[in-house]
Amino acid sequence: MTAPVTRGRALLAGAALAAFPLAARAQSLIPIDAGGVPEDGMTPALYAQDAGILRAHGLDVHFAAQRSGSATTAAVIGGAYALGKASVMSLINAHVHGVPLVLIFPGGVYKSGSTHSGMIVRSDSPIRTGADVNGKLVAVSALNDLYTIGAYAWVDAHGGDWTSLKLLEIPISAIAEAVVSGRVDVGNLTDPFYTSALDTKKVRLLADTDAAIAPQFALTAWFSTRDYVRANPGIVRAFRAALHEAAIYANDHHAQTVDAIAKFSGQDPSVVARMNRMAYGTELDPKLIQPLIDDAAKFKVIPAAFDARDFIATS
Repeated sequence: MTAPVTRGRALLAGAALAAFPLAARAQSLIPIDAGGVPEDGMTPALYAQDAGILRAHGLDVHFAAQRSGSATTAAVIGGAYALGKASVMSLINAHVHGVPLVLIFPGGVYKSGSTHSGMIVRSDSPIRTGADVNGKLVAVSALNDLYTIGAYAWVDAHGGDWTSLKLLEIPISAIAEAVVSGRVDVGNLTDPFYTSALDTKKVRLLADTDAAIAPQFALTAWFSTRDYVRANPGIVRAFRAALHEAAIYANDHHAQTVDAIAKFSGQDPSVVARMNRMAYGTELDPKLIQPLIDDAAKFKVIPAAFDARDFIATS
């Protein structure tokens, strides 16, 4: 893994990016380490890397796969990565605990009618309703993450008692097997692991838990520390510009971006080709973040709601 950009190097790099045209930057690419969970929201960044878009904007980015948004957040805070992509819920949790992180670009966006994640149970499970999940053991990739909020919201809306759920943190790649083996009663996961699990016929979909949160909202986002963003405005602008270009392309070219996410996630390309691909955000809109903040407060995951604009980088 390339060395993270230090504060001194970042200041010089940011100034260089602001001062020189793209052609000149190709002679001295800025090395950056970044990480994120290997799910579909990562696709625009991976395409930007494969297609040379990031390099055209002066950046040599190394992307590493992480087990959860919480782990990615910790890596950025600790300096292992300059930039990270995490569940918006992970970033909300960090914000309310005073961690100085800011969102810089959207990742995946949920839109009603496009199921690419959800609660799964064994095919022979008697669980059908929210009430059936009462007291059950539910696997999530990180405690108090998006899947936690989704599980709470769906159970609450379908006759169950969300406070009775017992959550178990399991790497997202291992959730389906935990359900099949009976280690947990219910698992909440996303694509490409979600589609792979359904393909086995050993599990079935219980609920599209995202739909219980809002008809449309931001699932994931790219972020960094406030200090890094302030010290490196040129790098952040270049990264945003590259991902904006890539997201526009990826939204209209799902077939052409299958290999990028399949390779990064370790999933069979044929599985990725069949799954419902998510929408990729092109601009950070506070209205797409506020529903998750409000539900997090409703289900006592955070002490109180706050304005989404409080942790969006505006530079």
